[in-house]
Amino acid sequence: MKVLVCWPPHVPSYFNAGHHLPVFSIAAFLRRRGHEVDALDAGALNVTWKDFADRVFLGDYDLVVLVNDFDVVEGVRRAADYIRALCPRSAVMTVGRLSYQTPGFFRGLALDAVGHSGDYEAAVSEVLRWLAAGRPDDAGLAGVSWRAGDGWRGPQRPGTWLPADDWVLPDVDEIPYVHYEQLYIRDQNKFCGIPERRELVVPVARGCPVGCDFCDVPVMQGLRERRMDVDRVVSYIRECFARSPFEYVAFYAPTFTLDKRWVRRLCDALAGEPRRYPWKCATTMFHLDADLVRRMGEAGCVRISVGVETFEEEAEPGLPTVKKSARARFDEVARWCLDAGVELNCFLIVGLPGTTPDGARRAMDVINGAGARVRPTLYTPYDRIRADMTEREVSAFNRQLFVDEDEIRATGIDPGEYLAVLYRKDDYVTPSTARIPGLTVRLPAAGA
Repeated sequence: MKVLVCWPPHVPSYFNAGHHLPVFSIAAFLRRRGHEVDALDAGALNVTWKDFADRVFLGDYDLVVLVNDFDVVEGVRRAADYIRALCPRSAVMTVGRLSYQTPGFFRGLALDAVGHSGDYEAAVSEVLRWLAAGRPDDAGLAGVSWRAGDGWRGPQRPGTWLPADDWVLPDVDEIPYVHYEQLYIRDQNKFCGIPERRELVVPVARGCPVGCDFCDVPVMQGLRERRMDVDRVVSYIRECFARSPFEYVAFYAPTFTLDKRWVRRLCDALAGEPRRYPWKCATTMFHLDADLVRRMGEAGCVRISVGVETFEEEAEPGLPTVKKSARARFDEVARWCLDAGVELNCFLIVGLPGTTPDGARRAMDVINGAGARVRPTLYTPYDRIRADMTEREVSAFNRQLFVDEDEIRATGIDPGEYLAVLYRKDDYVTPSTARIPGLTVRLPAAGA
């Protein structure tokens, strides 16, 4: 079948190239199974709605897959409307972080199917089988609800978690990395990329057993981690650097050092390469130790991101065990990173229940005082998203504005005090750019 996998046009509140990668991973997976597939990331500010309309009209697709996220609600709705008007025969489905949290919301849009659970590739494959069978009302799809003649049905059973060997790594020639690079230029935005250097995102693991209430990964990827083979990871890095002007690797995994033996094998493999590949990752402070950080630094790691979340003890009852006692743990992790020449990047949640604006400010001062980077976001209770919410209400879950300011005022704190912490001036300059050799000639990425 002919398929378009697309991130709809929109202006992002936050940008992480790893979140956009499913567009290209799904496309690569479907091509491997014989489908004709186009992939389009229209959410990197390089595609207008007219461009999208042209692609839909001229493509005449059997299926359009719209990848959703917490920050692209309006884009999914508008994209579905365009498809209905310009190519009525096309089936339209959505998969993504938001539909896995609240699939019922998307049943109110002009869609034929909505992904609920399992890996995205498996959900799209279910819909393609449904289309090939003539869209039967009694389809019995796994991890997907579908529009039948008498209304929405399903899913009949949970979606499928694919083993890591079945994942298909994306084709970098079609990813608009040159546009991603532009979004990372201003480091004060606190986006995940490193300014002035082009990253290769390598998805190495899915799933996480840590169980943070404020994280969507367990619902989206499951509680059991699945991880790719080290040799396959290194081979992909080597191939991509030979094809395009990448300068560092961003390993995409919920908790990168969850399997320390795997990380050490990776470090050994990278250290044995004739070319040095600078890289970064995200994990928890609990899953680090001095020897591991040292080994990672020797193997090219330039930044480790960790979920500090908060230093305030009053908020600890709402945190998983591995995230508690963050203040005591921070000092030793910061020292390990400093000794290894690795930048420590700390995720801090402003407005987490039990915390205060003063507590957040103190935490930021402690982190910066240790020579580390702070990446603050606003506490956002994703579990409160409901299927009967309006598009505007769902769009408020963007980690940059409060979902309910009255609830904050009821605690005796002005919401503006938290926002003043979140948006305060930050003069921190990342050392990671200087630690990554830049290319003399910067070529545009293919597919841009």
